Amino acid sequence: MEDVKFNFENLIVYQKSLDFIDMAYSICSKFPKMETYILTSQYLRAANAITLNIAEGAGSSDTQFNRYLQIALDSTRECVVCSTVAYRRKYIYEEQDQIARVQLAELSKMITSLQKHIKSKLISLLTTL
Repeated sequence: MEDVKFNFENLIVYQKSLDFIDMAYSICSKFPKMETYILTSQYLRAANAITLNIAEGAGSSDTQFNRYLQIALDSTRECVVCSTVAYRRKYIYEEQDQIARVQLAELSKMITSLQKHIKSKLISLLTTL
């Protein structure tokens, strides 16, 4: 059987966001049971939203893709807050918080760069009309 791959799966930012999801699940597995429907749920939804929005937007127009990337960027910030709360509540160690922050900073930079690339494509398209 042939290996089927979608175009968005080739995006490095998509692959890195999958890596972050893996880490988020690992981190959240250590949270206390009382956080299941609060912090754990929020953290995992935000982590998954990064990847889901990159994938969903990749097949759209550039304008739509930029909108989905903005939502993904917003979700990275949400994950920063979740990680900070987890650290302050002593659910994770400072090192785990810093590792999450490094990955989220990298994702933020990659998403922002992709947005700039899309915007420059749109601007160049508009100036040629």
